[in-house]
Amino acid sequence: MNSLLLTIICIPALEIFLIIKVGSYFGALNTIFLIFFTAFVGIYFSRIEGLNTLRSGFVNLYQNKTPLHEMISGASIAVAALLLIIPGFITDIFGFILLFPLTRKFLVNRWIKNKFTVKQKTNDTTIDGEIVDKESKDEL
Repeated sequence: MNSLLLTIICIPALEIFLIIKVGSYFGALNTIFLIFFTAFVGIYFSRIEGLNTLRSGFVNLYQNKTPLHEMISGASIAVAALLLIIPGFITDIFGFILLFPLTRKFLVNRWIKNKFTVKQKTNDTTIDGEIVDKESKDEL
């Protein structure tokens, strides 16, 4: 079975199971409050972190640097906000992991390292080019 299809089926099933378990332990109203609370806290912190990342990206642009880390970090903040808005505790955990700067920086740096490898320059000292004699240049 395709892993994406399995994930799409299993995550909501686990979320429903966990919501029922938490609801039976803490009560239905407290569980609903907790779900809304994590969504509002997630939106609030996503906005703050998004603005900080945007500011950092503009600083890099003004310094003529490529804001690669900020672009990927901004996308991960958007994914984190989406995960925090979706009701459930498993998605909230993954959303907060992506939202906090320390864990996000670790994950983004790891992803950049795996996806964007820098090729090492060879120590080849041969330079390709043409030699033009001064005498033949004057004749032209």
